[in-house]
Amino acid sequence: MQDSLLFRMPFASRPLLARFLALFAGLTLSTAVLASETPQVSLKTSMGEIVLELDQEKAPKTVANFLQYVKSGHYKGLIFHRVINDFMIQGGGMDEKMLPRRTNKPVQNEAKNGLLNVPYSIAMARTQDPNSATSQFFINVAENTNLDYPGRDGFGYTVFGKVISGQEVVDKIKGVMVDDVRGNQNVPVTPVVIKSATIVKP
Repeated sequence: MQDSLLFRMPFASRPLLARFLALFAGLTLSTAVLASETPQVSLKTSMGEIVLELDQEKAPKTVANFLQYVKSGHYKGLIFHRVINDFMIQGGGMDEKMLPRRTNKPVQNEAKNGLLNVPYSIAMARTQDPNSATSQFFINVAENTNLDYPGRDGFGYTVFGKVISGQEVVDKIKGVMVDDVRGNQNVPVTPVVIKSATIVKP
């Protein structure tokens, strides 16, 4: 198609078309490279560092939502406020005084994306409303197949990435001593604090 178009054009116009095609090819390549990049986020906690790899291809809205909280500094100073060994560790919603932090609008449920709630995967926490997830997330520490789409409510819980470094930190957190605090169950007796959350790639 391009060759026949080039053949029909006046000779003087051919270099211009060639430059245009080269530019278009470069833009297409750049777009492909950007699309293939996989964001990574470092969570530095009081028990060590956890590095997450996010799947923006399969959970684009959820990843964009999570990265927005990371960029705004929302997670700094929050804790893992719900820890259940052989189930999951949950954070991103409460500070050390068990007070919530203001959040953005909820993100649409993307659980029907093929990603599973397997050990060391990260998923969004929510209420009974499937489209209620905001900033809270959890890291699975077991095969939680009951949370996969369609789950018990026809929706399931959105997995949007996995732990690629710091699995041993996750294992330490899941084993901490917990108690009931101010009406909340399974709260670590010694707070596990998220000291920082930063994007490390791209």
